[in-house]
Amino acid sequence: MPSTSVTSQSSRTLAIVRKPGFSRILLSAAVLSLSLSLAPTVAAAQARDLPDFTELVEKVGPAVVNIRTSERAKLATNGGPEMDEQMQEFLRRFGIPLPGQRRGAPRGGEDDAPQRRGIGSGFVLSADGYVMTNAHVVNGADEVFVTLTDKREFKAKLIGSDVRTDVAVLKIEASGLPSVKIGDVGRLKVGEWVMAIGSPFGFDNSVTAGIVSAKARDTGDFLPFIQTDVAINPGNSGGPLLNMRGEVVGINSQIYSQSGGFMGISFAIPIDEAIRVSDQLRASGKVVRGFIGVAPDDLSKEVAESIGLGKPTGAVIRSVTAGGAADKAGIEGGDLITKFDGKTIEKASDLRRVVAGLKPGAKSTVQVYRRGAYKDLSITIAEMPSDKQARAGSEPDTKAAPSSAAALGLQISEIPEPQKKELKLRAGVRVDAANGVAARAGLREGDLILSVDNVEVTSVKQFQAQLAKLEKAKVINLVVRRDDVVSFVLLRPAH
Repeated sequence: MPSTSVTSQSSRTLAIVRKPGFSRILLSAAVLSLSLSLAPTVAAAQARDLPDFTELVEKVGPAVVNIRTSERAKLATNGGPEMDEQMQEFLRRFGIPLPGQRRGAPRGGEDDAPQRRGIGSGFVLSADGYVMTNAHVVNGADEVFVTLTDKREFKAKLIGSDVRTDVAVLKIEASGLPSVKIGDVGRLKVGEWVMAIGSPFGFDNSVTAGIVSAKARDTGDFLPFIQTDVAINPGNSGGPLLNMRGEVVGINSQIYSQSGGFMGISFAIPIDEAIRVSDQLRASGKVVRGFIGVAPDDLSKEVAESIGLGKPTGAVIRSVTAGGAADKAGIEGGDLITKFDGKTIEKASDLRRVVAGLKPGAKSTVQVYRRGAYKDLSITIAEMPSDKQARAGSEPDTKAAPSSAAALGLQISEIPEPQKKELKLRAGVRVDAANGVAARAGLREGDLILSVDNVEVTSVKQFQAQLAKLEKAKVINLVVRRDDVVSFVLLRPAH
């Protein structure tokens, strides 16, 4: 009987185990138990994989500064609401026109005039008070103030700024300051963690982090930018981009945005380029660059194939300045420059950077591809004229027909200097009316033409002269600014 009882109990037990769903319950319980036991191990592994920025912030944070500027504003004639300083800094940086502002008529003295205020960031280069930031943060300012993390504030002296690279150097009267360590941009890798410290919207010493998205990103003539996904906003400009060793590898300078806010793409000036500029600014207050007097452009795949090249590499020369270094060396319009000073030229921006990095007076060798053959030419580097010199220089003696713009349906005029200054423009002409060819291409009154066939135009006279140089049936490439948008417009002359 006892044995029968045991057998009966065993049968009931087996029956229970075989009930539908019970095995899944046991399996789930086992998995839960295992997960709970492994949770601390998984968490520890994740903690080891994710970067810890706390030590970097403690180490570098004291060397990052807040920069505040004030600029005496011109009274507007049409009135308008006052804008806060963060929005002004954002608009100025990205070339968006500032609307007229007026707080009321002056009350009798210069001190009563309205002030434009801006904010930005920077970092201490050396313990004796040299500070680096962006040129756009301080340009045009009447006063610049630097605030340290310990809340000490200093009135800064502008040692020099370079608009072309957007680098500026300030000096404050202080000593024993915490300073940054400069990193090696050559060691920076795509996918590497980086961190930014700055004052977005005035929030001092804000820390954001991300990774390097790309290197040598072309967004300008003289700098190959570092692209990251680090959150950058107005006020971050001029702050440092740091690697995980706490070294500065870049200066946060630009963002790509269609909304006005951060959209996941930001750009930093490589610190090696910035240091080269700052060294010259500290030594002489200005930057000297090489110049040869050409208008280069990228080579299209179609053109490369048509002239017998396997791939579109090199900088094609659209025009050569008469009497300039390139002209004296024998470089001609239509030449393809493939090497300069021993460096391979892949695109037009490569040529600009290589030439700009050479000292005026230096002799170099340039390799050109002309009519199916390579040729080496010797060239002596000239000095790049400043923006003021370029504007003040005399125009070339040409026989441009005064009706060349009219033949395209264009009526143009000079851009008033106050408008140029407000829009941060170096050159350009204004469209007063557009008909015929110009209208069909989409041009309209108020558009600003910045260049013709890849040559920057600084006056109506130069615009007409450039048109006169072109073949009658040639499609004309214009760079046009409308409001805050710059685009290419192709004029197709009737023939």
